[in-house]
Amino acid sequence: MKHVSILPLYNATLTSIDSSHQLFSRINDFMSYQNKPPFYNIEIVGIATDTKLSNGLYTIRSDKTIEQVKKTDVIVLPLLCSNFKRAIQENKKYTGWLIAQYQNGAEIVCLCVGSFYLASTGLLDKKECAVHWAAKNEFKEMFPSIKVIEDTIITDENGIYTCGGGYSYLNLLLYIFEKHLGREISILASKMFEIDIERKSQNPYVIFIGQKKHEDEVVLKAQEWIENNPTETYTVDDICDKFNVGRRTFERRFRKCTGNSIAEYIHRVKVEFAKKHLEAGRKTVNEIIYETGYNDTDAFRKVFKKYTDLTPVEYRKKYTT
Repeated sequence: MKHVSILPLYNATLTSIDSSHQLFSRINDFMSYQNKPPFYNIEIVGIATDTKLSNGLYTIRSDKTIEQVKKTDVIVLPLLCSNFKRAIQENKKYTGWLIAQYQNGAEIVCLCVGSFYLASTGLLDKKECAVHWAAKNEFKEMFPSIKVIEDTIITDENGIYTCGGGYSYLNLLLYIFEKHLGREISILASKMFEIDIERKSQNPYVIFIGQKKHEDEVVLKAQEWIENNPTETYTVDDICDKFNVGRRTFERRFRKCTGNSIAEYIHRVKVEFAKKHLEAGRKTVNEIIYETGYNDTDAFRKVFKKYTDLTPVEYRKKYTT
């Protein structure tokens, strides 16, 4: 039997704590149906007996405090609300215990932006991490040494698991069940809770937000010009000429500040423009493509799918209003 410690972190969402507890508990029910012993011993493990969540709207009662748990096998870090810097400070009381348990063999299952706290402990240093797309820029700014993974919603490295996307933590829990008990149990949980087990990426949900928390004024001006002119046809050289900068040096500056090459930034802005028009549903796909400044519709479809995992037609079907 594996001991599971769900931590009621400061600024955590009640939903992520409760649903984690329910899913682990339900796995034990599945085992019982098969005349097998329970696999998980699930406890809420806090700093104190009672923890207030959502500015005091809820109070959650811990089964044990961290001082009472000398050995655990799985630690669940729930999803955090905003104000990550304060959450990090308030949750420091867990850090020594968390690190000691990990060094003693515990796995850490980190739900969505709970990764801000996990990163602050140093346990993610030089590791990969999946982060919600809306928090990615802030995470990169706070933890530049951690590699943010954008092409998948789950990472698995040395007993530490992270996920990106609000409720994609449900997919991470399915992934943990499969690692512990096999594919059959994971599929059963997927069916019982109606979780899309094949969801692998955040890309269909991402709204591109350019990283602008830097002090390079020329890069900022270039970003703003690109964003304000999504229908214009131009090249990277045109951008460099417009701002009177050499391409090679400016490419390096632009990527350092934004995390994207100039060409990638242009593509992402145009894809975002196309997404909004596809959602509105009033123009044909080809009309929208031409309006973004592309003459080659096949080329744009490839770019669009690269950043959304969907064709323009599939995107329209998914999100049309």
